Amino acid sequence: MELFRIKKDIPFMRNALIFNVISALTFVAAVFFLLHKGLHFSVEFTGGTVMEVTYPKAANVDAIRKTVDSLGFTDTPVQTFGKAQDVVIRLPLPKDGNFQQQTDRVLQALKTQDPEVKLQRTELVGAQVGDELAHDGLMALLMVIAGVVVYLAIRFEWKFAVAAIIANLHDVVIILGFFAFFQWEFNLSVLAAVLAVLGYSVNESVVIFDRIRENFRKQRKMSVTEVIDNAITSTISRTVITHGCTQMMVLSMLFIGGPTLHYFAIALTIGICFGIYSSVFVAAAIAMWLGVKREDLIKPIKEKDETDGAVV
Repeated sequence: MELFRIKKDIPFMRNALIFNVISALTFVAAVFFLLHKGLHFSVEFTGGTVMEVTYPKAANVDAIRKTVDSLGFTDTPVQTFGKAQDVVIRLPLPKDGNFQQQTDRVLQALKTQDPEVKLQRTELVGAQVGDELAHDGLMALLMVIAGVVVYLAIRFEWKFAVAAIIANLHDVVIILGFFAFFQWEFNLSVLAAVLAVLGYSVNESVVIFDRIRENFRKQRKMSVTEVIDNAITSTISRTVITHGCTQMMVLSMLFIGGPTLHYFAIALTIGICFGIYSSVFVAAAIAMWLGVKREDLIKPIKEKDETDGAVV
């Protein structure tokens, strides 16, 4: 299925150096903000108090969130679980260490809004749990990266594997850089989005790499640059369809999904946009700079020795 067909190849690799410089500067800026500002971790990572409250009828999550925000707990996760009447609230660790006073204060404010609200349970989440989550998340990220490298090295060639993993790390670091610069809350859903972007970006790179390998087989008179330009140009229609549909779904979560999905959708939106960019101007360009050639993907056919099988 194609929405359009471009007859003349677009010379993407002609300006690859310029875009690679832009990518490098963006990457360095993202690393700077990560080191200078750091990430604004949520309660899951830093520890805090978890409150479960129940209402006699469906809870108004937006009103509850405004009430909690009015107490000074900004960006506090408030969401329903199980039934529409049950709500979980995650509060940061109190500075004075008195979490009981903190929960009583929140509960009193909620009762002012609705006297029938009841406290089901409170639980103190220590920083140790956050450290374990951070460790497990980092290990998951490293395992995904290692799996991508092995997969691409087996399916294609090591130059493509190196190019793809650099492009994927470029996407991940830029997402984290955005969250560090704007100090958006980094929670478990954002971590899930980062892992999803890794797989999503790899998929785009694999499509382009597949077409490059196919072109090496069919277009034997083309140069390496022409082969890459033709591969990217011929997959543009597929890219527009796939990423356009995905982006529409993600934007719907961003605008109408509510605060619970807000940062998850933002991470995916940034990842999809930069995933397209990195697959074309980072992964393909780095493969070109590494000197990928026809012989890397297609074994040369050995000419048959005319003396073989000759009768002496």
